[in-house]
Amino acid sequence: MVLQIQKVSKKFGNHTAVNQLTLDIPERGMFGFLGGNGAGKTTTFRMILGLLDQTSGDIRWNGKKITQKTSDHIGYLPEERGLYPKLTVKEQLIYLGELKGLRKQTAQQELAAWLERFQINHYLNKRVEELSKGNQQKIQFISAVLHRPKLLILDEPFSGLDPINVEMMQDAVQELAEQGTSIVFSSHQMNVVEELCESLCILRKGEAVVKGNLSDIKHSFGKKNLIIHANEALDFLREDSRILAFKPLANGCRLQIEDESYAQHIMQQLQDRKIFIRKFEIEEPSLNDIFIEKVGETYE
Repeated sequence: MVLQIQKVSKKFGNHTAVNQLTLDIPERGMFGFLGGNGAGKTTTFRMILGLLDQTSGDIRWNGKKITQKTSDHIGYLPEERGLYPKLTVKEQLIYLGELKGLRKQTAQQELAAWLERFQINHYLNKRVEELSKGNQQKIQFISAVLHRPKLLILDEPFSGLDPINVEMMQDAVQELAEQGTSIVFSSHQMNVVEELCESLCILRKGEAVVKGNLSDIKHSFGKKNLIIHANEALDFLREDSRILAFKPLANGCRLQIEDESYAQHIMQQLQDRKIFIRKFEIEEPSLNDIFIEKVGETYE
């Protein structure tokens, strides 16, 4: 395991921001952090990076504590962006690359490649304050990966981006993972976490309420979703006490059932009523379903 968090707590006065958190984050691949505002995600990231000292517990990367020397192999994209607005993109990123140990020429080469990839090479000599928020976000991301980190921590990397740029950055993150970078990130976009992450942790008030492999988490959740498209209203299913949730759709409904086998009973009800069924499909629970049940709120 590349990153180990053992019984870590962080207190600010009488407030416990993180409470006895234990995680083994696998080497390579991507690990997702979920939780509402104030759940402890950013505090955990800052403790990993050494920006905050934990009140108790132990954090180790490859079996060793993270120091100033090893931090050169780590990239960090903070939720609160920290670019220098008056500097040009070139001045800023070369400076930040050199702080991470890159030679100036290497930093220039890496910068050129990333600007080309994100289709913003014409902003090389623009001041950051002249860029849109989305393009500033790309520059901030480049600053976190310019030195080719072995561990990359991304705090809400996709916030403020339109769908095209989300996909562009998502592809870049996936490629870094395939090249061997270990990536830990938080995101409000459940679908992105579901697509990218094999393992994750859901925090609630500083405690891990769900953690582990995503497939295992979905399997252990037990409940299934049943999507039905039909040629008439299905409101009568609301009265079925074994249906845990009923959500109307434009052309049918989405049900949550405890037992997959109960779908057969629902199908029989539809056939008895001679309802024409266009779609009848059982799906795994979504990450959003699991989040709402475990945390008790939607993630907005």
